[in-house]
Amino acid sequence: MAPEERHKENSKLGRSPKYMLIQRFAKLFFGCLAAVTSGMMYAVYLSTYHERKFWFSSRQELEREITFQGDSAIYYSFYKELLKAPSFERGVYELTHNNKTVSMKTINAVQQMTLYPELIASVLYQASGSEEVIEPVYFYIGIVFGLQGIYVTALFVTSWVMSGTWLAGMLTVAWFIINRTDTTRIDYSIPSRENWALPYFACQVAALTGYLKKNLNCSAEKFCYLLVSASTYTFMMMWEYSHYLLFVQAVSLFLLDSFALAQSEKVHEVYKIYMFSLFLGYLLQFENSALLVSPLLSLVAALMLSKYLQMNVKKGTFMSRLLKIMYIYLVLTVTLTLNLLLKMFVPHKENEHLLKFLEIKLGLNTTKNFTMNWLLCQESLQAPSQDFFLRLTQSSLLPFYILVLIICLFSVTQVVFRRICGEPLKETVKLEDGRIGERPEIVYHVIHTILLGSLAMCLEGMKYLWTPYVCMLAAFGVCSPELWMTLFKWLRLKAVHPILLALILSMAVPTIIGFSLWKEFFPRIMTELSELQEFYDPDTVELMTWIKRQAPVAAVFAGSPQLMGVIKLCTGWMVSSLPLYNDDDLLKRNENIYQIYSKRSAEDIYKILTSYKANFLIIEDSICNEVGPVRGCRVKDLLDIANGHVVCEEGDSYAYSKYGRFCHEIKMNYSPYVNYFTRVYWNRSYFVYRINTVISFQS
Repeated sequence: MAPEERHKENSKLGRSPKYMLIQRFAKLFFGCLAAVTSGMMYAVYLSTYHERKFWFSSRQELEREITFQGDSAIYYSFYKELLKAPSFERGVYELTHNNKTVSMKTINAVQQMTLYPELIASVLYQASGSEEVIEPVYFYIGIVFGLQGIYVTALFVTSWVMSGTWLAGMLTVAWFIINRTDTTRIDYSIPSRENWALPYFACQVAALTGYLKKNLNCSAEKFCYLLVSASTYTFMMMWEYSHYLLFVQAVSLFLLDSFALAQSEKVHEVYKIYMFSLFLGYLLQFENSALLVSPLLSLVAALMLSKYLQMNVKKGTFMSRLLKIMYIYLVLTVTLTLNLLLKMFVPHKENEHLLKFLEIKLGLNTTKNFTMNWLLCQESLQAPSQDFFLRLTQSSLLPFYILVLIICLFSVTQVVFRRICGEPLKETVKLEDGRIGERPEIVYHVIHTILLGSLAMCLEGMKYLWTPYVCMLAAFGVCSPELWMTLFKWLRLKAVHPILLALILSMAVPTIIGFSLWKEFFPRIMTELSELQEFYDPDTVELMTWIKRQAPVAAVFAGSPQLMGVIKLCTGWMVSSLPLYNDDDLLKRNENIYQIYSKRSAEDIYKILTSYKANFLIIEDSICNEVGPVRGCRVKDLLDIANGHVVCEEGDSYAYSKYGRFCHEIKMNYSPYVNYFTRVYWNRSYFVYRINTVISFQS
């Protein structure tokens, strides 16, 4: 309503402006209190669950560190090194010129592994004087759990801003926690980059939602703009793949702007934020060329260029509006051309293995390459299983999400059709209009969730980006009177007043959902927190203890990349490979060292290991005798395919090699294996061999 109309309406209802101000303040206060409380409770819940799962407080330091697996171990190991450095400046220098992690290789670990979270955590730990109060590991995981609390709070605020009631925020948090298996990876890898980065992206989405709203007052618009700017840049610094997710967001805004469903000036201000964040990130990430050749930069540059070429595309007759199709084609063409030109003139190694992976995933190519096939076999890169959809359905999330999405999508389609026919959008959409598709922030979220959902249907790992916004959109929909009113407009209800029914349902439906979720899932959550789980890996503890006590300080270890990450963290010894997949040299190293599980000769393996200056070799029994659910995805099977030791014809497999599998043969202790390798330690899971420097060819 206009201010005069609102004043008259309030006078009719006997409400003074002062009363309305107090009411709005109370709503804002209690909503903010609920949002902050939800975030804090979720952070406490994660901390309690982590303690119960690992018995963290009762473990020794070595046992705690073993809980960090794979790339998580690498990230935390650099945090430890920063704290041990004589000064912060010296610690940063050693990370940017690191030659003590991977043998025969000097790396800029800060740039290559995106270690800005560890830099920030170490600075906060030392500057806050926490050395005498809390152990480094608790401080580190405490920050991550705190960020997850901010993540939940941002989702709460987003659904609140969209629906107008903080009841939607409470329902969002409930669905997020109940579907924690599919909304976050925090259980499996606390230090992973996405756990640091996605809370900032959630804050950016919340601020962008507010920024896109119509009739926003000046101060609120400036606040949202500043928050979008700060969170976009921070998100880009925290995760090496952040610009891909921002590219998906930019496509959503591009489609929103193409059909004139939002203020064009606001959308182009967001484009400027992208551009500024990319160039500032390029400079502060040691001139990271991946940002220059990213599709986000090409798209934003094409959009800004096309803006000047198509100034009048949103005005005029029906025929001129059909030119929007040409406008979209122009933007896509310029984007592709710019990206190809940048890749021609800018030296880069911009995750080329990702492009090869996509070719194979889409069926455009085939390969016997070990690394590509190994990536294809990873669970996170498979299509989502039926269990995923079953879990979302059991929590009632998926049915309500589909209902909300269909209503919003049809409403948006109607609005787009009206715009093509020349009908202008209303400046102020009233509840009785039933046009939820005319709200730009709603249209943005509809497009965004469809794009993220399409990716999640192809790659299960993308569900951690999509499912949180499924929770938010579904909660917004069932709590929004406008959405129910839109539905009733189509149904042409006459028996019951549609506005009254919409208001009742927007309160009754989420209340019923909340009580049913509480009754079914709250006991399960409390059981999780009350049960003590046992995580103990004595074989790995014994191995790390032996290395620290018996291995020379200058020794270099070779083995599976996942184990090498744990060795680097727990012992500090140099390794020959790392569980990282954004560097071609490291990928090649991983493939070469995995040959210890192939059918190769002792001499071949010896040459490979000595080429990386390795002194000790570790054979893992779990990989050598792996019995996987998918036979073709075991490490040894992938190696046999890559090496040509398996030939598949008409459904039958034929294996041939004049050598036995190395990891089996070396355990027999006969020539020529004993000539090259000497067993120095073993337990139930690991066999450690010293690589001989002087070779004896006696039987």
